[in-house]
Amino acid sequence: MTGPSEDAWFQRAPCGLVATSPQGVILEANETLLEWTGFNRKQLEGRPFTSLLDPGSQLFHETRVAQALPLEGALNEVALTVVCADDTRLPVLINSIRDTAAGVDRIAVFNASGRIQYERDLLHARRAAESSEAQVRVLQEVSRAFGVSASDEDVAQSFAEVARTAFAAREAGVLLLDDDGELLLVGGTNPLAGLVSPIVSLRNSPDVVVVDEGSAAAQFPELATALRTTRLAALSVMPLLDNHRRMGILVCFFGRSRQFDDQFFDLQKALGRQASQTLVRVRLQRQLAFLALHDQLTGVANRQLLEQSLEDALDAAFAHDAPLAVLFLDVDEFKSINDRFGHAVGDAVLVELAIRLSAGVRSDDVVGRIGGDEFVAICANTDKAAATTIAERILRLTNEPIVIDDGTVSASVSVGISMFDPRSQPRPTPEQLLVRADRAMYESKGAGKNRATFETPAS
Repeated sequence: MTGPSEDAWFQRAPCGLVATSPQGVILEANETLLEWTGFNRKQLEGRPFTSLLDPGSQLFHETRVAQALPLEGALNEVALTVVCADDTRLPVLINSIRDTAAGVDRIAVFNASGRIQYERDLLHARRAAESSEAQVRVLQEVSRAFGVSASDEDVAQSFAEVARTAFAAREAGVLLLDDDGELLLVGGTNPLAGLVSPIVSLRNSPDVVVVDEGSAAAQFPELATALRTTRLAALSVMPLLDNHRRMGILVCFFGRSRQFDDQFFDLQKALGRQASQTLVRVRLQRQLAFLALHDQLTGVANRQLLEQSLEDALDAAFAHDAPLAVLFLDVDEFKSINDRFGHAVGDAVLVELAIRLSAGVRSDDVVGRIGGDEFVAICANTDKAAATTIAERILRLTNEPIVIDDGTVSASVSVGISMFDPRSQPRPTPEQLLVRADRAMYESKGAGKNRATFETPAS
């Protein structure tokens, strides 16, 4: 199951998300895919994923994807065609990963209609600008630049540099919306920063807008003054959109007067579409990478990430002669919480306890859920005294009542702690440290629960 925030992200993600069994049967599909295809949830779940594809795509999926995924573990940008409920065809690209821990295949479905439209725009641009090979090279250059982009900053910086060159602008800046809905400069430069207040009508324009000193004097006097101060003749503002959802803007600043013709606007729009699609891809890949290494209910590290983090922590402890503590936590009487309040409340309790556990450790410590109601905290450079302080803080935080719709729930945890001191102990494996902490946790259970116990040293 997923927590409220992650469930909302899963359902309304800007791509289709599907989980299938290793045999290809759809187990879960998000609302985005349902909207795109016109099917309802009952029509999709329980049927083979290949039944959504046209005959050619079915053959390709069965002979290529189904054979390669178990061997490679992941496949990216596979082009297929989905047959919608109304029998229309939807071109898509899919990324697939095999989640062996969960026993499912996870598929991200990207609507490729925009890509087809982009390819049509590119063809139109080539035909319309045969006398201007430079513009075609711009489109090819930005394709290469975006192809290696790994972050929002990479995309924004590449886009700003290409736009400045393509449009012979003095400067170019890419501003992206942050989580609070504020536009922040992420790539390029903004020579008007601090000289003019944000102009909402320009920032929210649904299409490319060009403003020169003359038009600014009538509509935006403060902007006209700023243009004169910086010796700029004009600027253009282009929105970056994903299915009408605003992601940011590109602003080009021009030092000399020029003619803004149809080719200028067409190229800006084509580049804008490509930048927006790349931003969506980069963000989705980042989200998929995060989900692959984090527990989908609580958001903390999953077993795979915990094991890697513990191996890294052991390497660091051994290299720096620094002690290491591993805390194994189990929720007391969790079954009775589920039985009394239901599994939805039980999930909410686990989410809240994960939040409190994360608040109880230090910022550099790693917290993860290892399964069910069991959590682990990896505390580097931590001796017995520091581990005691951390455990006491966790016990205090987890003992506070948890508010639910019908009142409050009381919960507690039993903690077991294993230690590794490279100055006096042979190096253990990650599994050995976890087993030792697990045994100490059961000693806490046997001593009355809601307490922390250090492992008993080997005799």
